[in-house]
Amino acid sequence: MSGPGPAIIRQPMTAPTDPDRDTLEAMDAAAVQAAYTKLSAASLEALIRRANREYWDEDAATLPDTLYDLLVERLRRLDPAAAVLEELGASRAAGPTLSTEEALLLPPAQRFGAAVRHQRPMLSLDKCYSETDLNAWAAKITGEFVVMPKMDGVACSLRYDRSGALVMAATRGSGSEGEDITVNVLAIPDVPSKIASGGHEVEVRGELYMRLSEFARFKGDYSNPRNLTAGSIKQKDPAKSRANHLSFFPYDVSGPELADERAKFAFLAAVGFRAGGFEFVKNGELQAGFERFARARPTLDYEIDGVVFRASLASEHARLGLTGHHPRFAIAYKFQGDSGHTDLLDVIWSVSRTGTITPVALLDPIELSGAMIGRSSLHNLNRFEELKLTRGCRVEVTRRGGVIPQVEQVIEAGPGGHPFPLPTQCPACGGPTARVKRRDGELLMCATPKSCVQARMRELEHFAKVVDIQGFGPKVIELAVDAGLLASPADFFKLRAGDLAGLERMGDKSAQNLVDQVEAHRELALPVFLQSLGIEHLGKSNGTLLARELGTLERIRAASRDDLIGLKGVKDAIADAIVDGLRERAPLIDALLAEVRLVEGAAALPPAPRSGELAGKSFLFTGGLVACSRERAQERVRELGGETASGVSKSLNYLVVGGEEGGKKSSKQKKAESLIAAGAPLVVLDEAGFLALVGGLGEA
Repeated sequence: MSGPGPAIIRQPMTAPTDPDRDTLEAMDAAAVQAAYTKLSAASLEALIRRANREYWDEDAATLPDTLYDLLVERLRRLDPAAAVLEELGASRAAGPTLSTEEALLLPPAQRFGAAVRHQRPMLSLDKCYSETDLNAWAAKITGEFVVMPKMDGVACSLRYDRSGALVMAATRGSGSEGEDITVNVLAIPDVPSKIASGGHEVEVRGELYMRLSEFARFKGDYSNPRNLTAGSIKQKDPAKSRANHLSFFPYDVSGPELADERAKFAFLAAVGFRAGGFEFVKNGELQAGFERFARARPTLDYEIDGVVFRASLASEHARLGLTGHHPRFAIAYKFQGDSGHTDLLDVIWSVSRTGTITPVALLDPIELSGAMIGRSSLHNLNRFEELKLTRGCRVEVTRRGGVIPQVEQVIEAGPGGHPFPLPTQCPACGGPTARVKRRDGELLMCATPKSCVQARMRELEHFAKVVDIQGFGPKVIELAVDAGLLASPADFFKLRAGDLAGLERMGDKSAQNLVDQVEAHRELALPVFLQSLGIEHLGKSNGTLLARELGTLERIRAASRDDLIGLKGVKDAIADAIVDGLRERAPLIDALLAEVRLVEGAAALPPAPRSGELAGKSFLFTGGLVACSRERAQERVRELGGETASGVSKSLNYLVVGGEEGGKKSSKQKKAESLIAAGAPLVVLDEAGFLALVGGLGEA
């Protein structure tokens, strides 16, 4: 007998990572994409429930469909019996569930929003992503197939009574019960309120959606047509609902005995529905049908995220039946994200609000899913090192789910094969960096994240405010920082609409408006430029002083401490702060000068105050004026060298009292009269006296 064989040493399996609930709720799409293959079944369930809630209940999805499908498929492999796999739909509507008979006893306005039970389940569709899987599904089916677009809208059931009247409309909801939306659906032009039912009770199922041509008028306020559609049909105030802007795509009918899908669509067209946008194909022609819809996608007046295939014969539907989740006789062939090849121009390192330093690929811009993509997050150090990026390499980029740009792989190494080094200093504050292990991979961190992040956010907000770039409030800047789009004020001028459009609640139009705002401020007057740098003691007043006295940025940067002390009002501490600040800000100044045109000399200075008979005099207005607006009156004072005050005080020279209601004196007039009684040299004028004093309004 032979001796024992070599011992087998079994390495323990690495347990899937399991972030806490708050982390799972906060993960953006890029973080989920990078981590989902390492997550436990419990974490995947939590993410899927979150995605369901955002999509169905809140109409504010943060995970694209393609990524959602990956989570579901991953969970099916890890735990096929997971309860959430049977919960793929909206939460049950609040309140008691009404049967159709119970609901119809109430007028539509009284049952709006109530939970109503479907007479047959409204199931999800099974999904595939390849021709192989599609053909494997079709091989079990006899007869031809109907092919139609998978609309990105809100599924809806319409019920007509035997007389043909529309008596109920409900959302898909949880599949077994939905939400009554009859009142709003009656306002949709595509939905007939009366059909020739032939004496049958008829149910029509389809998708509520908004055409892109209609969405164009609302695009600046809503991120996508589906969210606006969902909000419109659930709006309880009919006057605020935009249901009359919606359309309806019918895809199924039950009630009358119809032998196949051709008969169904013929019936729908005959009773007044817009029944179009579909075709019939034979087995073996399915991929060609899919490709026709894919090619037509950019020209369609509605959004689709795939193509639906359904067996045509009603007998096949009966034979194949249903699972608890989907019908076996239909499938959705989903679009993958668009892909393309482009050159990697550089890798920059973006610091998030948590101090995480993330590598970001700067790409030669490439159009994917209708947007120009110029950058892509590289997620974490592990992913960055796995890709083995080199300067000038050619990479494959995918816009997964039509939203998230992702560098998939290196196609061709760059000339010389020069890798990108990891930064040893934080790009935002210059402090040391540290490599930190986390559950979802290794991260590069700023060693002093709290002070670093706060300072950078303040710097970006200050720059946007001083330069007057509208739209970049704290929330937008925070999102852009986390997405790796902003790390320095110079980054404002590198933004593209395609980069911003992927941010939370940011539509294409809103993103373009922000980029247009930036472009409108590529010319900066020297005092504004100096103030925007955020240097201590270099605000509006001193910025204007330096610009007036020294003329150019070059002379200002070259000025010594003693040079500045020689200027009126500049003391030792102010001079030190400005000289040191300009030296420390040299990299930022140079980066900004590469993006903006500086206006110097007299053209950069604000107009000097006009001297005149009102020089040194201050005015305050109370009450409404008849001859002009208060703004015009204040402007006239300034034209004559006077000043406008913000309140009544001993230093005020004139209080101008306009028309008063009921003869009541304003609090300003009462205070002025009190000061006059105490000896203050303050004069109260009516409108006529003011106009006489200033010689009329002059030229407007």
